[in-house]
Amino acid sequence: MALCCGTRICGYRAYFQLSRLFTSTATLRGKNWEVLLNTKRQIPAIGLGTWQAKPREVGAAVEIALKAGYRHVDCAHIYGNETEVGKALQKCIAEGVVKREEVFVTSKLWNSDHASGDVAPACQLSLKNLALDYLDLYLVHWPQEIKKGGRVTPDDVIGYDKERTSTCWKAMEGLVEKGLVKAIGISNFTITKTENLLKTAKIVPAVNQVECHPYFQQPKLKAYCDTKGIILEAYSPLGGPGRSSKRKTDVDILADLVIREIAARHGATPAQVCIAFQLHRGLVVIPKSVNPDRIRENLKATEVKLDTEDLQKLKALDRNLRFLSSVMLKRGQSEEELWDVLQDEHFVLQH
Repeated sequence: MALCCGTRICGYRAYFQLSRLFTSTATLRGKNWEVLLNTKRQIPAIGLGTWQAKPREVGAAVEIALKAGYRHVDCAHIYGNETEVGKALQKCIAEGVVKREEVFVTSKLWNSDHASGDVAPACQLSLKNLALDYLDLYLVHWPQEIKKGGRVTPDDVIGYDKERTSTCWKAMEGLVEKGLVKAIGISNFTITKTENLLKTAKIVPAVNQVECHPYFQQPKLKAYCDTKGIILEAYSPLGGPGRSSKRKTDVDILADLVIREIAARHGATPAQVCIAFQLHRGLVVIPKSVNPDRIRENLKATEVKLDTEDLQKLKALDRNLRFLSSVMLKRGQSEEELWDVLQDEHFVLQH
């Protein structure tokens, strides 16, 4: 039986009480929205994403974000920019912009490091690159493994195995015991894969970071995570407009007429509405940008006060449209198999 302490999630103030729509919410503490993790620590509800941030851009973006009020930076070894992120963090700490304990830093274990003997060295490498003594959160980036030294190709992707994932998670739990990380979590896990993990886990994942935006809201996964005390984190909350896998036929969420109408009524941007929507649902949101104006604009989504009618309209936009659908496919595997579509559809939520 997995142990989980303090799995309560904080509630909004009176004008944000929307329990009929969503079961978990965020709370305002000082200037920042935060969510309570099952470790009883707070995580800032908006984090700066660093995926695809180029060299000589990501460091400046981190500095701008911290000076603007961000207190959460989302990183990963595979992004290839943790050293530059670390230099920016240390510069801001040295200049008195922030204290280390005020910044929530996340990194992720890459798919080729799932073997039990590789987990601690991988974490220590991220710590070295970020110039930190500990991580606030360390995630298993994907449940799928990749061959050692391999690339994200169908021939190098080994795929998912519940026993190997269980062994990997045990090594992740060891990082908590060693004090290298404050919390551990998962990313891109389905209900089925999370259920499998919880059968042997001693520590319940603090978060599950997944693709989530108005066209792909993942309500069943959200409800499932709520029952387990796992916070859902949204990457690509704007639909990933800058993703490399974008196709000409893909829709542009920020051009949606409903979102634009709500934005106009609130004097906000479509991006701010998309971010505010996830905050109202109780998710942690990870928008990414290296543009100074966009970085500041995204943070101001905390000031957008959506009402029940707004939320109902946004909820109705869900198309179950996953944009990053074919990532991590192994040879001969379908997207339905990768994402456990049938198993998750048949899974019965326990309330």
